[in-house]
Amino acid sequence: MGRSSIKIQGIPNERQKEFFASRARFTAYGGARGGGKSWALRRKLIAMCLRYNGLSCLLIRRTLPELKSNHVIPFLREYDGMITYNESERAIILPNESRIYLGYCATDKDVLRYQGQEYDVIAIDEATQLSEFRFSVLKACLRGSNDFPRRMYLTCNPGGIGHSWVKRLFVDRDFRSGEDPSEYEFIPAMVYDNPILLDADPQYLSSLKSLPPRLRDAWLYGRWDVFDGQFFPEFDASIHVCETKDIPERLTKFVALDYGLDMLAALLVGIDTSGNIWILREICESGLTLSEAARRVSLLSDGERIDFAVCSPDLWNRRQDSGKSGFEIMQCVRGMPPMHPADDRRIAGWRILREYLSAKGGHPYLRIASACKNLIESLPALLCDSKRVEDASSTPHKITHSPEALRYAVMSRTFFASENNEDMLDISKDFHFAKRSSSFFD
Repeated sequence: MGRSSIKIQGIPNERQKEFFASRARFTAYGGARGGGKSWALRRKLIAMCLRYNGLSCLLIRRTLPELKSNHVIPFLREYDGMITYNESERAIILPNESRIYLGYCATDKDVLRYQGQEYDVIAIDEATQLSEFRFSVLKACLRGSNDFPRRMYLTCNPGGIGHSWVKRLFVDRDFRSGEDPSEYEFIPAMVYDNPILLDADPQYLSSLKSLPPRLRDAWLYGRWDVFDGQFFPEFDASIHVCETKDIPERLTKFVALDYGLDMLAALLVGIDTSGNIWILREICESGLTLSEAARRVSLLSDGERIDFAVCSPDLWNRRQDSGKSGFEIMQCVRGMPPMHPADDRRIAGWRILREYLSAKGGHPYLRIASACKNLIESLPALLCDSKRVEDASSTPHKITHSPEALRYAVMSRTFFASENNEDMLDISKDFHFAKRSSSFFD
């Protein structure tokens, strides 16, 4: 059939027109709630399918029930009699044999079902509910031997396990090697851009305005620096991030590190005469062996007087491949500071870190040099654990390493504010490394 066999109903608002006009390989549309994202996504897919006969599309939502209620039912209601829904294929079929396959992706295991498949267009609704790993697998499916355009469309709101990677790519535009900035476009949308919704439901705006402040800022104004579920709402870059010139010269220095083959996160830490913590430099690098990681830490410490390195306790476990512990391998590297096992209690450590982040009179006890970009990005992106509200989530795993190293750092000090909020009390005696020094080289 011709392209005119299906009439796409509705009048798009100005932001939706921008979304329809985008020719970027990856287009993200969203920010605040109520911007008409799902409505626009369905129409964009239908329009692409009508333009290219035999187009293969994939529409992804986190769960199957969400997929059915947000897209299958609206598709059938909006295009009743003009499209066919094949339940066994789970596909919307158009008269010109273009197809919109409907999928869900609640876990990393789910996304592996799409490995090796090819699609011309992929749409991810509520992309911040998916991890970066799932996005990467789906991105690899955007391919084919025909001459159809390859497009990926994402709708998104701040928050969720995918908040960090969506923000990095589309909002901050902080690209890594192999990522082409020209391929990424972000179209912000707010409820104010959707007059049809405001006319149909005037109370919706009032509902958004009545939300708690941080949730209101994310859902009403589309702010990406605050969102529901944020583990450290205390973090404020305007007061916790500093320039090199602001760092005191007289500091006692040590290193805090969290090691895994997927990521080494090492922080050069300074303590001033008042007990405040300053994060001076960082290393965040993946794929390093233990000896390579130790050499990176030695470079981080080069030219500095470093008292010790507080490290993940599991480095003291003996490895089956060599019979040696990670501690033994790393400590043998020239320039590696004396290593000590961290107090790795999670909830106690996060509580102490909150004390350091607290700002009495606008003066926090912890400051981070602006060059430590990974830590600065990871702290506000860290989420609450879904089962233990006082613990941080272990996903997305990529952003947890630097905060873990920072937790080791503060637990090696264990300062907290006194009752008059003016002095700092040192209660680190119970944890002080000198009391355990005899066991370091056993």
